Amino acid sequence: MKRLATTGITALLVATVVVLAAGCGGRGGSSSASPAFSSSDLTAQPTNNWITNGGSISNQRYSPLTEINAGNVSQLKGIWHVHLGSGSAGKYSGEAQPLVYKNVLYIVTGADDVFAIDAHTGAKKWTYSANLNQKIKTVCCGWTSRGVALGDGKVYVGQLDGKLVALDQKTGEVAWSTQVARYQDGYTITGAPLYYNGRVYTGVSGGEFGIRGRLTAFDAKTGQEDWRFYTIPGPGKAGHDTWPSTGNAWQHGGAPVWQTPAVDPDLGLLYFSTGNAAPDLYGAKRAGDNLFASSILALDAETGEYRWHFQEVHHDIWDYDAPSPVVLFNVSVGGVERQALGQAGKTGFVYILDRKTGKPLLGIDERPVPQNAAQKTAATQPYPKGDAVVPQSVPVQSFNRFAAKLPKGTKLVNGGRIFTPYGPGGSAVSAPSSLGGTNWWPMSFNPETSYLYVCGVDQAQLFSGGKTAAYKTGEQFFGSTFAPQGTPAGTFTAIDASTDRVAWQKKFSDSCYSGSTTTAGNVVFVGRNDGHLQAYNATNGKLAWSFQTGAGANDTASVFSLDDNEVVAFYAAGSALAGSAHGDDLWLFGLHGNLEPAGSASSSGATAHAGEKAPTAKAPANTSTVNVSTTEFKFTLSTQTVHTGTVTFKLTNNGGIPHDLSINGKQTPNIDPGATATLKVTFTKPGNYPYLCTLPGHAEAGMKGVLKVT
Repeated sequence: MKRLATTGITALLVATVVVLAAGCGGRGGSSSASPAFSSSDLTAQPTNNWITNGGSISNQRYSPLTEINAGNVSQLKGIWHVHLGSGSAGKYSGEAQPLVYKNVLYIVTGADDVFAIDAHTGAKKWTYSANLNQKIKTVCCGWTSRGVALGDGKVYVGQLDGKLVALDQKTGEVAWSTQVARYQDGYTITGAPLYYNGRVYTGVSGGEFGIRGRLTAFDAKTGQEDWRFYTIPGPGKAGHDTWPSTGNAWQHGGAPVWQTPAVDPDLGLLYFSTGNAAPDLYGAKRAGDNLFASSILALDAETGEYRWHFQEVHHDIWDYDAPSPVVLFNVSVGGVERQALGQAGKTGFVYILDRKTGKPLLGIDERPVPQNAAQKTAATQPYPKGDAVVPQSVPVQSFNRFAAKLPKGTKLVNGGRIFTPYGPGGSAVSAPSSLGGTNWWPMSFNPETSYLYVCGVDQAQLFSGGKTAAYKTGEQFFGSTFAPQGTPAGTFTAIDASTDRVAWQKKFSDSCYSGSTTTAGNVVFVGRNDGHLQAYNATNGKLAWSFQTGAGANDTASVFSLDDNEVVAFYAAGSALAGSAHGDDLWLFGLHGNLEPAGSASSSGATAHAGEKAPTAKAPANTSTVNVSTTEFKFTLSTQTVHTGTVTFKLTNNGGIPHDLSINGKQTPNIDPGATATLKVTFTKPGNYPYLCTLPGHAEAGMKGVLKVT
């Protein structure tokens, strides 16, 4: 296939707190209604308000405020701390950045429940309860929402049931609701919508279920659809020839949109990046580059017409997609100020482009990569002329530490480098893992330092198989399996945007699984899995402040001015995939705060789901049957020791999303919530046999262990 060119306490839960009835919201103290924000409102650097998910429609997550700075940020304490009472079970993740307008915070939990919070006291002004169907089984990676949008007197939220809902900003009552796509067909919405120029833009998730990705624009007043852009182009559209000319692979080609777009009003362009091609790990029946999967796209913001694209990974078979938001900024390159766009990919690269044309701003080389004919791999892959934020190979010493847990005969080939292929009947170990590099979490840009601040995950992965994948509506569409190996480490990196080189980097013993926010006070905020929200010197990376929030700090801070004092809002609720402690903690910090840190929460990340029924009796060591209970995200086995011979594993999924079990080369199909399955496995030799759930991210979150065979 030809390649298409890139063109064209807990503070003051005072008696006046009002909690509204569950359902569609209700009345309980009004909030100030936002106007139909102008382009200048939305492009302005945030001060008194934080009205978009990215701080402005450039997605820089930058505050021009300076009261809190690298010299005094160590004095930050809590002003108030409240519990939202939503989204704290094991299957949920807290990834929504708070929005602020006229002293009211707007936050959504992983259950898609929305809260309006008085910024002065932490009191709830109104609550909208989404009442999601708890049997939804088409959620890829933990139940979550990454935020809401504001504009024209409404709060907009995309839901896991595929609905886009507009709430009256004063009361929380539903103004309108539209079904963007059906969750029964694999479509969910996790990203925060974007309000711009009288429209609300939203993408859809579901690449793991064989959807056809899209970005859709709706009238902000009525919810009526204005236009729709398919990220997998149909016949006659630019990019369609990068899919097979026969068959219907393109109709289920993936390329979801996980996050909030950015807009340049002067150029009239809207920008976003896309997720994996489908099936994720099996490329045999989708020969070609598979546009516009794993790509950055620019559309006409008014009409939705294609303008340009850049593909980060051609014919992706590693799930190396681009779920992190794009960022727009100006930067001096060779003494000339350029209009730039940056995006941090799962590959570990930061891609920096000219946002007018989509062409590489600092140079990106197409390099030959190893091939696997059965997988129809691409001959070359793009390599930016800069530094990766995580390692892109597997050292022999690291491989040796986990080699015993790999399928028999697995060898380290090609140094475990990025883009190492694998095929049917084989396997490969390479880095980074399909979890990143940089996953969904947003990076930030500081115009004072010209640095981009990026979280990354350093972990190797086993890719196995490349199996035939048959599409079935609403069912997972992976085509093969993968399993992260070893304990994930993390990096927090400042990338010089003028060179794409590392300016400084912090290395963590656990994954870096949080967005970042930076300020003119030479500060950059980032969360940690152990519950600490931290602040670093934005210029040199020195740790300046660390505060325990009480739950996994896997979110992104918002900075604004309240009564002429700079404050920081942060929602800590943990992450299913990061394996961090769950909670429902909303904080406001300031230099005049007096609340001390919360107590540390358990970091097991395996909070039991409602309805979990662990086996009540231990089976004898020589049993031929092992009862297995699964939840988000752990296994409970009736015994960890068996004798050689044939063992029957009886699995019950007591969680809220699908799981499977893989051991000694045998694997169950995906087991839906409430369902059971049986797996018979023969062990011919004594030894330690690893078991895991092969669904993306589940093993890393805790669904793995070792069965002893005597």
